[in-house]
Amino acid sequence: MPLSLPHSASCPAELTLDFLSAKWRPMIIFWLLQGPMRFNALQRQLGGVTHRTLSKTLKEMEADGLVSRHDHQEIPPRVDYALTPRGQSLRPVLEAMERWARDQA
Repeated sequence: MPLSLPHSASCPAELTLDFLSAKWRPMIIFWLLQGPMRFNALQRQLGGVTHRTLSKTLKEMEADGLVSRHDHQEIPPRVDYALTPRGQSLRPVLEAMERWARDQA
C-alpha cells in the first residue's frame, strides 16, 4: 500500500515519525524483527510496559498495517504477533537510528 503524506506534512520524514512516535513502537518492532512472538514473551522483553498499553499499541500497529496477529484458536489461548512486510520495511530506519546512537556514544 503506497504511503501518502497528509496535507499538513511539510517534511516526508514526518510520516515515518508518526509511525515511530509512540513510546513502545520502535522497541516492539525491534523484538518482532527477531521473529514472531507471543504477547507475554513480548511483554517480558519490553520490561516496563503494562498489559493494557502493549495491547493497545499492538492493536494500533495492526490497524496501521505494521503487525499481524495470528490466533491459533486453542485452549488455552495462543496468539502470535509478527511484523507484516510493511513493518519489516522499517528495519533500515531502526538500523540507521542504532548506528547514529552508537556514533554519538
